[in-house]
Amino acid sequence: MSKRLVTAVALAASTFGLTAWADGEAAGDFDYYVLSLSWSPTWCALEGDARNSPQCDRKLGWVLHGLWPQYEDGWPSYCHTSVRDPSRRQTEAMEDIMGTGGAAWYQWKKHGRCSGLEAQAFLDLSRAAYDKIKRPSAFMKLPHDIKVPAAVIEEAFMNVNEGLDANEITVTCKDYRIQEVRVCLTPELEPRTCGADTIRDCTLTDALLQDIE
Repeated sequence: MSKRLVTAVALAASTFGLTAWADGEAAGDFDYYVLSLSWSPTWCALEGDARNSPQCDRKLGWVLHGLWPQYEDGWPSYCHTSVRDPSRRQTEAMEDIMGTGGAAWYQWKKHGRCSGLEAQAFLDLSRAAYDKIKRPSAFMKLPHDIKVPAAVIEEAFMNVNEGLDANEITVTCKDYRIQEVRVCLTPELEPRTCGADTIRDCTLTDALLQDIE
């Protein structure tokens, strides 16, 4: 589905009170990537513990939520592609940075297919993106849970990633907790300005950052 058609469907849905579905676009049609890094203690507290996820048995900090193809406005998902899905071995190999192999499979299904890449190439690119963006080590050594302005998290990432500016990164919160850090990248994994629908910073001044212990 083209971006123009997606926009038309969304407008019609808005006008007539319908639900707009924008899934199933052609693979490889996107403008940039969003690298999403999830603070594992937050996900575990809000979702993972209830699911008995093995991710939550490990002392993890920033894990790779996903590498998401984006449009300048909106994003594709569940794209049509003739590319073969990754094997269980391939997705389980991402467990060290994604928490579980199941997470890697879901991200491939929803987002990876939209990249237009072969499965292993996309998983390799996701790992390269994760490795490219440095994570501040201070967050891995918290003496206890703290409350912190979301802007401090953003600034810490910019301090350890030379050249990264505030228009290329955003911090999200959920249930008054630090949830994710999202960095906008070109297809070549260079930082770039985020689209207006992505750069929505959390404005909390007292968001909970739970200790990994």
